[in-house]
Amino acid sequence: MRRILQYILKILAKIVLWKYQPEIVGVTGSVGKTGTKEAIYQVLKKEFKIRRNMRNYNNEIGVPLTILGLETAGRSIMAWLKNFLKAISIILTDKDYPEILILEMGVDKPGDMKYLLDFIPVKIGVITAIGQFPVHLEFFPEKDKLIQEKALLVKSLTKKGLAVLNYDDLSVREIGDQLSSGAPVIYYGMGQAADLKILSYELFIKDFKKDDFGISFKLEYQGSFVPVRLDKVLGRQQAYATAAAAAVGLHFGLNLVKISTALRKYRSLAGRTKIIKGIKGSWLIDDSYNSSPTAALAALEILEEFPSEIDGQRTKKIAVLGDMLELGPDTEAAHRQVGQRAADTIDLLLTIGSRARFIADQARQQGMAKEKIFEFSQPAEAALALQERLAAGDIVLIKASRAIHLEEVVKEVMAYPEKADKLLVK
Repeated sequence: MRRILQYILKILAKIVLWKYQPEIVGVTGSVGKTGTKEAIYQVLKKEFKIRRNMRNYNNEIGVPLTILGLETAGRSIMAWLKNFLKAISIILTDKDYPEILILEMGVDKPGDMKYLLDFIPVKIGVITAIGQFPVHLEFFPEKDKLIQEKALLVKSLTKKGLAVLNYDDLSVREIGDQLSSGAPVIYYGMGQAADLKILSYELFIKDFKKDDFGISFKLEYQGSFVPVRLDKVLGRQQAYATAAAAAVGLHFGLNLVKISTALRKYRSLAGRTKIIKGIKGSWLIDDSYNSSPTAALAALEILEEFPSEIDGQRTKKIAVLGDMLELGPDTEAAHRQVGQRAADTIDLLLTIGSRARFIADQARQQGMAKEKIFEFSQPAEAALALQERLAAGDIVLIKASRAIHLEEVVKEVMAYPEKADKLLVK
């Protein structure tokens, strides 16, 4: 049934793309895909009619649904038939179809990117970050195979296209070095050799209780500079996302001033470094949507950036870290890498799951006091322990792979649990 559905959606999407000829921006990577997609959307939406994937529509079913402007019909055959009729109507009737499609393109197993590129003519390819221990390694015989699968996105480009690549990620930079398609490349990052540079990055906190905080930095391209301020947004990964978006905006004829102005309205999505008020006057960094070693290290860096005192209160830094999945033979080493960083960054560590025990063990080996480390099997147990230990001014990072459901921890310690449906990932 799934294969038949997949085939029908592919054919319908292919026909729609042939008829309306939208410009297509493809986004892939192991970290930061969704934030980058959202930042590109924010940069372009005032100037063009655009569409991007919603929720997790980034696979062989979700991407065609995005192209067709449809929602999944689940297991209902009748609902799928109605979807197909809607798609045929789009094909037969002149619709006000988007000029640009921004498509997050996930790679979970060998052949995923090749399948999508078989019917999607990507014009601009963006590769965010891959990292030392990328996710989905369980399904690839080795890391290089995963990198090459993602690299297909930019290898498929024509000379009229554009590759937007993260200069600071060595694996992504190597993809750029191997490009022979003739497509121009814009490297973005904090490295001095990047084409589009992120400069003077810093976290600012003016009044945390009034949501007056965020990050600021400058973007520099070909000698032109522009300041960027992202309110209520945390982390260097957000600066990277917006820099990639700026590169795409430049390709479509926007200048840096317009791009910076558009980015003022950029916000993190639910479950992705979202600040939420916690009980007892604490603050939660809800990063529960997903995790990988690179993403976990970046999230811990956010805690490291926070001052030891905010609004006159001492800031205790707490991390609730759960299992990171799909890491294959690198599982132990990757979790230990996170544990080593945690020991140097935080005051209190709570881990959830059998794999996350390597985080706790490594933190102890790095000298973190045993009484500051707690290990649990289930989110509910960790939530209860966290409730008992929270105090005013504490900053709590909550992060794990999606299947661990750490949004349950967030719900238990957020100040206004009645807002869970609106604020938390579903």
